[in-house]
Amino acid sequence: MNMIKPIARKSACRDSEWKQRVDLAACYRLADMHRMGKVIWNHITARVPSEAGALLVFQLGCHYNEVTASNLVKMKLDGQMIDGPKESFNQAASVIHGGIYRARSDVMCVMHTHGRGGQAVSCLKEGLLPLSQEAMLFHNNLAYHNYEGISDDTSESERLAKDLADKDQMILRNHGLITVGKTVGEAFWRMYMLEMACGLQIDVLASGREYILQPPEIREKVRQQYEKDFHPGFYEWPALLRQLDRTMSDYAT
Repeated sequence: MNMIKPIARKSACRDSEWKQRVDLAACYRLADMHRMGKVIWNHITARVPSEAGALLVFQLGCHYNEVTASNLVKMKLDGQMIDGPKESFNQAASVIHGGIYRARSDVMCVMHTHGRGGQAVSCLKEGLLPLSQEAMLFHNNLAYHNYEGISDDTSESERLAKDLADKDQMILRNHGLITVGKTVGEAFWRMYMLEMACGLQIDVLASGREYILQPPEIREKVRQQYEKDFHPGFYEWPALLRQLDRTMSDYAT
């Protein structure tokens, strides 16, 4: 794969773009670390702050643990590559992410995963149940999208965005999960908590024991506490970056 040298890339970037690149590269590394990657598949994208209509995405064929700030490439919302080799184009990334960015000007990052817990819950008719505190964080803020096959149909892009609407999380039936955020850190932390909620649900259901569902007013209280007091990703993201700086600092090159 033809990777772009860090020095050449950084010197050509505005500071706002470089910061976004560093955050997005970190997100790929963390997804791999927390078993939310799929080797070279799935995708996480982020807007280029200083370039309208441009997204950052990893090169197709690049392992999540190889992603760096400088080897991310740019594409337009319709999937057309702005830079990087033609073979780095990822049709599914364009279909799944493009419509969301067009519909949601507040979204700066879209994360899509096929984590084990998330995929398991996506196969359940009832979807996510309010079994845990983590699950209740998403009360009335979780959308669903019916399965349409592997995401290579450009017309599905608008349907995905319509189903997501103003929500920040979505379960793709028989497929996986999507989260969005005003920052990369927010999108990652929402995914981390959603995947945890899904994994916990599968564990509870596998026990075969009777379980407790909290009433709607408690679920709403928990969600409001989460959004108001903890600001998803605000406190967690700097800590996660410090962890990466200690263990695999090349992500920021």
